[in-house]
Amino acid sequence: MQKTFGAFIRDGMNILPTGSGRLNELVFAAKDLFAVKGHVNSAGNPLWGKTHSAARNHAPVIHRLLDQGASLRGMTVTDELMYSLKGDNIHYPPTINPRVPDAFSGGSSSGSAVATASGAVDFAIGTDTGGSVRIPSAYCGLFGIRPSHAQGVVPLAPSFDTVGWMARDAEILERVGRCLLPESESTAPFQRFYLLNEAWNQVDSESTQEALRTFIDQHFSNEQLKNVSLSEPAPDELAETFRILQGYEAWQSHGTWIEQYHPHFAKDVGGRFIAASKMRKDDAYHHAAMLKQQFTDKLRTFLRADGVLIIPTTYGSAPKRDASFEESEKVRARTMKLTCIAGVSGLPQVTVPLNDCGRPLGLSFVSGYGTDRKLLQYIKTI
Repeated sequence: MQKTFGAFIRDGMNILPTGSGRLNELVFAAKDLFAVKGHVNSAGNPLWGKTHSAARNHAPVIHRLLDQGASLRGMTVTDELMYSLKGDNIHYPPTINPRVPDAFSGGSSSGSAVATASGAVDFAIGTDTGGSVRIPSAYCGLFGIRPSHAQGVVPLAPSFDTVGWMARDAEILERVGRCLLPESESTAPFQRFYLLNEAWNQVDSESTQEALRTFIDQHFSNEQLKNVSLSEPAPDELAETFRILQGYEAWQSHGTWIEQYHPHFAKDVGGRFIAASKMRKDDAYHHAAMLKQQFTDKLRTFLRADGVLIIPTTYGSAPKRDASFEESEKVRARTMKLTCIAGVSGLPQVTVPLNDCGRPLGLSFVSGYGTDRKLLQYIKTI
């Protein structure tokens, strides 16, 4: 039975733990694209639910969380087919940002972020392809992680899709990580910390810069930090690389269903699928694939197991709800220049909540491939 709790939980439920462990007595919510036995996912569009069957089994990530003592509270609203970063869905009531009700909550794991930030659950799981856990975490004042490791869900762009999660404190974020992530390949401490020039150049607000830099100054000495530039590809080119590859994969994942059922999409989501439908494995695609591999090799080699990039999670706080369509698209384009750094290279990124004149803001830490658990442990210490 469909219900709405606080306009962020699409389907309420109370699935009790199947075991006991690190997550005893914690309650969580899941983005409405994870398989839960007996539940029909909407993937953010009601027609999806009408044309798909109920799951026969829980997704592996749901199994693990229940086995570790957590209870599942419900399935949260997501942007349509996960192809948005704004956080509103025309088919459901708006997901109101508890920290700044006049601002967007961020997508596409918007419902998961709002459920967590409001205190309805202790943590929530979502997916992150182009920033869909990191952005709503930053906008709603949460800790959030995009891990190295992907797990099966309703896909958007499979080579980028990851299962992430968010919490109000670093301790719970890390406890969930110990349940879902393999051991880190290295336990040696992080020793090299870098401010990535290309990322910091995206922030043009003095107050945002000041809020982020104040935190950094309080936790790092000048001797610990170095400014670094990766020079190529430029932020615009890296974001375009992501856009091309994501679009191609999104159409491969959902094009047949869209052409068969002709779902009604919001203007922004529909526009992206129209663009995606025209993408082929042409010269632009192959160039993007080459740049992705080059950038991945470059960044992973640079960071290895002991390096960390420190970057803004987004270029500013959450945009106002009354922003125009054009302004919202501008915010998306600028934000993607930051989120695609970890997205393209497949590296773990944790966003830490700060604030800019009372509005939530995120500062991110990106570490080497497979150092996810070590990064979560480190975040607990700062």
